[in-house]
Amino acid sequence: MSLNSIPVIAIDGPSASGKGTVAQIVAEKLGYHYLDSGALYRSVALAAYEQGIDSNAEQDVAKLVPRLSIKFQHGEIYLNDADVSEKIRTEQMGQGASKVAAHPLVRLALVDLQHSFRKAPGLVADGRDMATVIFPDAKTKIFLTASAEVRAERRYKQLLNKGLEANYQAILKELQDRDARDRQRTVAPLQQAQDACLLETGQLNIEQAVNKVLEAIAANQQ
Repeated sequence: MSLNSIPVIAIDGPSASGKGTVAQIVAEKLGYHYLDSGALYRSVALAAYEQGIDSNAEQDVAKLVPRLSIKFQHGEIYLNDADVSEKIRTEQMGQGASKVAAHPLVRLALVDLQHSFRKAPGLVADGRDMATVIFPDAKTKIFLTASAEVRAERRYKQLLNKGLEANYQAILKELQDRDARDRQRTVAPLQQAQDACLLETGQLNIEQAVNKVLEAIAANQQ
């Protein structure tokens, strides 16, 4: 089987839209591999932070990427063989990921790594440029979104359920700032691919969103 014949389901969308959870469940149901591209950028941000590299220093961060080993195993994320699943999910690393992802050299350095996840029988990839840049030939493309207010409310409740302190207004402001940064960057900005299916999840739960994606995949296979 040639690489290009391996099917890819590309799911893009803004931060906290639920795309990661949906993509992971879809991958499990299809028996496909899963790529959380956001986790790659969060891992780079964490590595830069731990090595004292300014996230705004494009060349220094880009030089760091080839020295990193990032793996997904059994739902956990490993950076240089250390489990960083919890560390990379902080708001600080989310903001750091958005900053390093704005650097063209960093994005270029991660392209081959992302392509390496394309293995038989198929791949479900989520991020912000999966359908537009990394896998433009994806069999099914989904742009999954919700209003900033809905996403902030979800993140707020998620943090409270974990026993963490949370401020709704602060979360909303951070999401709005990140949306602006992701949409306005010069390389691979967050945008819906022309041939992507728009999925608004404001009124949907996870199960309903997953079913919508599975329906889109089935429709594209007919």
